[in-house]
Amino acid sequence: MTDYLQAVFDMLGPAESRYADPAAWLRLEQELGRELPTDYKAFVDAYAPVQLNGHLYLSSHPACAWRELGEEIRSTSKVWAESRWESHDLEPDEDPRVICNRPQITFGTPDGLIPLASTDQGAAIFLAPEVHGFPDGVVVRGEEGEWAGHPMTFAEWLYRYLIGEEMTGWDSATSYPGPIRLEYLPTGPGEHTREVYGPELGM
Repeated sequence: MTDYLQAVFDMLGPAESRYADPAAWLRLEQELGRELPTDYKAFVDAYAPVQLNGHLYLSSHPACAWRELGEEIRSTSKVWAESRWESHDLEPDEDPRVICNRPQITFGTPDGLIPLASTDQGAAIFLAPEVHGFPDGVVVRGEEGEWAGHPMTFAEWLYRYLIGEEMTGWDSATSYPGPIRLEYLPTGPGEHTREVYGPELGM
């Protein structure tokens, strides 16, 4: 059985773990009223705030005052709660209520969608209470307004994204030759984005 988190770490190279802090995660989870997946927390501790291959943002960490994950979750959830996403004409397989087996969708709540990541092309990646019966699966709202459920862990979703599968909406599969580019985002005044590359991919 594939250890997807380790596979992602192998693709990205040594972790910097700039903000790893179990107490910060505990505070955030108490605020959210639910635990976040262990693999997601391990990845964020290892690399965030970061942008991968120029598109995928995991731009916050609960222990980073300048890019605080709790504040990002609150503000993003508020935007989605006030949006009119339900007004789109959605087929059942594209309706997050069907995907998550919930009569209504909420954002940032213990039984709702928790924003985890985003892309510069407009896709939003959420943790869902369940996806087609799979607990703590991933739901993505693509840039065209379509929703897709991925009944898998965050680490598997991220691995499949990084190897070029269609994980952020219709026609989103993108294969990048060479090692993965990591852009470590500024986390304080006077800092600049720092670019590094993972090891050569054996794929």
